[in-house]
Amino acid sequence: MESNKLDDSLFLSNLPQKTTGNSSLGKDEFMKILITQLQNQDPLNPMEDREFIAQMASFSSLEQMMNMTKMFEGFIATQTNGLIVQNSQMIGKEVKYITYQGIDDEEMEEVTKTGIVTAVSFKGGEMLFELDNKEKVKPEFIYEIREHKETPSSES
Repeated sequence: MESNKLDDSLFLSNLPQKTTGNSSLGKDEFMKILITQLQNQDPLNPMEDREFIAQMASFSSLEQMMNMTKMFEGFIATQTNGLIVQNSQMIGKEVKYITYQGIDDEEMEEVTKTGIVTAVSFKGGEMLFELDNKEKVKPEFIYEIREHKETPSSES
């Protein structure tokens, strides 16, 4: 009688590690491997309880980490939206800011400019103020903010 004996290389702990592409093991893949392992185990030599418990604990940890990642992504999105709303109060304000002009790092000259904030954006993880002179300025270069006072135009 032929026996369908599985060798130890099919157990989860002995699987070769794949290093190409995305090396993270998702919860669906983890469950498929665990189910396959349970289906194909030798009935005369079943997996020990502690091995099974350790694998289930790993699965539980994986699922909790994935849930935390989703929560952090939502938190970051909320914080970003809050920053944009908070900084939208700058629209219409006159700002003085520092910029640098020159040919290279050794010949850079600090220049003070003035502009009126026309828009606020958040791109690449950075807050930017777009000004009426078409320049985009990071908040750390702004050193003065004031109400924009329209100069009265002469009417004929």
